[in-house]
Amino acid sequence: MSKSLRQLFDLSGRVALVTGGSRGLGLQIAEALGEYGANVILAARKKDELKSAVERLNSAGISANSIVADLRDEDAAIALAEAIRERTGKLDILVNNAGATWGAPAEDYPFSAWNKVMDVNLTAPFFLSKAAARLFFIPQGGGVIVNVASVEGYLGHAANRVGTVAYNASKGAMINMTRALAAEWGSRKIRVNALAPGYFPTKMTHKTLESISEEVLAGTPLGKLGSDFDLKGAALLLASDAGGHITGQTFSVDGGASII
Repeated sequence: MSKSLRQLFDLSGRVALVTGGSRGLGLQIAEALGEYGANVILAARKKDELKSAVERLNSAGISANSIVADLRDEDAAIALAEAIRERTGKLDILVNNAGATWGAPAEDYPFSAWNKVMDVNLTAPFFLSKAAARLFFIPQGGGVIVNVASVEGYLGHAANRVGTVAYNASKGAMINMTRALAAEWGSRKIRVNALAPGYFPTKMTHKTLESISEEVLAGTPLGKLGSDFDLKGAALLLASDAGGHITGQTFSVDGGASII
């Protein structure tokens, strides 16, 4: 039975979890999924930021609530998945967006910083994907995972900028984890894709962009940073039935910066 294009993008009745969803790119993605009908659950560490984000989504007519969670160990991921099962009984879409970075020259990079970035950017998304698959997607007969990587996962880092070796390494690993999970879980009707944003003005990038924004713009064919809506279309495509034949892919959303 064929579906109209509107039906393909429609997420009515589906439950979507967005980690790091209280601000920045996570909140932008949550807005997109919620606008198209998803019941959105935001997860983050800070209760006050989550409260503000939920109020913002609710005021826009989006069904949203939140769960405070720090996902850097497997028990926390399992606990979050179980809390969602108690609250909604199902989960259809997982957006692994929460991330961290740390700047230091590679030769001086602290081991503690390396571990923190890897734990947040790579280990936590794996643990949560595993929990979602076991508790929801495999028993339900399908599900969708959207990982938020970065174009830095494809690239080296300019020598005139503070080094971010752990961030680059973690995002590169996330891109290949996306492929690996998509290949393994495709027969279970679980689609796994990734978004690779370029520079968007967020709390994480604010300090960096203060010193390199002109350089970034000069190296971006579209001549602009990402906006408050530039990630929405790609996220909706990958999360909805409109992307039903897409898996294992990473979509760069960077104004063309990674092609030159």
